[in-house]
Amino acid sequence: MSNKEQHIEKEEQLQEEKHEEQQKTEETEVEAVNGVDPLEEAILRVQELEAQLTEMVKKEQDFLLRSRAEMDNIRRRAEQDVEKAHKFGLEKFSKDILNTIDNLERALATPANLEDESIKSLFDGVELTLKELLATVSRFGVEAVGVVGETFNPEVHQAISMQPMEGFETNQITVVLQKGYLLNGRVIRPAMVMVAA
Repeated sequence: MSNKEQHIEKEEQLQEEKHEEQQKTEETEVEAVNGVDPLEEAILRVQELEAQLTEMVKKEQDFLLRSRAEMDNIRRRAEQDVEKAHKFGLEKFSKDILNTIDNLERALATPANLEDESIKSLFDGVELTLKELLATVSRFGVEAVGVVGETFNPEVHQAISMQPMEGFETNQITVVLQKGYLLNGRVIRPAMVMVAA
């Protein structure tokens, strides 16, 4: 490139730069005339973005807090379900074994000649078996309900009949026809009783 060409090129660059500066000056003057300072506009924009960011942070914190609470609730519900499964997992088995307990109690209630040594030893064996069975189910949270003289409770007793009975107050159990049972406080079979009227 010759000097002349370089000189022409420099002049063109200078003219372009002057033209750009003139445009910027005109834009600034127009904005100043319109009352908008570019610096103020930038500050307003930054403040607007900060407000949006603050709002987004609040929303995210709220979401995080709600998520944690939901996780805690799910964990608590799962723990309760497991606890109930442990407590009441034996319910069906317990219901089934109640018939065996009833049969052993009926066998002991049957009048028999206890003078005969073989019958006496049989009764003793049944009695020991019943005691051991009751102790075993008791260890697993099964307990009997329904005692003569106890106040009638419709949550654990089933009244078969009501009749006036001397020596008993109203709503007091007079006869237990069949014992009831609870498993960890939950009724698995209500006691069938007769109640004083």
